[in-house]
Amino acid sequence: EVEVNERKDRVTDALNATRAAISDGIVPGGGSALLYASRVLDDVKISGDRAVGLDCVKFALRIPCVTIAKNAGVEGSVVADTLLKQNNHSFGYDAQNDKYVDMFEAGIIDPCKVVKTALDSSTSIAALMTTTEAVVAKIPDDPPAGAAAPPMGGMGGMGGMGGMGGMGGMGGMMSGMGGMMGMHNPMPMGMTG
Repeated sequence: EVEVNERKDRVTDALNATRAAISDGIVPGGGSALLYASRVLDDVKISGDRAVGLDCVKFALRIPCVTIAKNAGVEGSVVADTLLKQNNHSFGYDAQNDKYVDMFEAGIIDPCKVVKTALDSSTSIAALMTTTEAVVAKIPDDPPAGAAAPPMGGMGGMGGMGGMGGMGGMGGMMSGMGGMMGMHNPMPMGMTG
């Protein structure tokens, strides 16, 4: 019965992802779309506290791509830097096959609506956390040496369209932003650790 329910959930996820793709289109998957979107922020000229916020957003936009690469056992920062040197915005990292590919040709895609919703949600949570006077957080335990990487999670992907499974790694986006804001240490806002 568990297996049947899992299959039903996968079909439902694929159907919802397909509807979202039809509604708003598709973007390259594997975190590539957000990574390339971070380039646009390089042209924004602001100073002071807003510049710090802009840097946090640019850093957070890298996290999904970096996390997917790390979960595949490669250095995520190297993958992100390699992709940012490219002019082809459909170019990305195929973590399953450990190679750089045209994401559309490889079928590694995400519905644009899913990417936008994830970005909106994470921005909303980050804004809430920055206006909160105190946050209580659990410091994660260090995994034992040789332990497997945590599961990627994600949205189930585009079903029969290939791909790696949607927005795996978006959860890391908030931890990346939290790290930039000192949120891993439970202390009042404004203090640095």
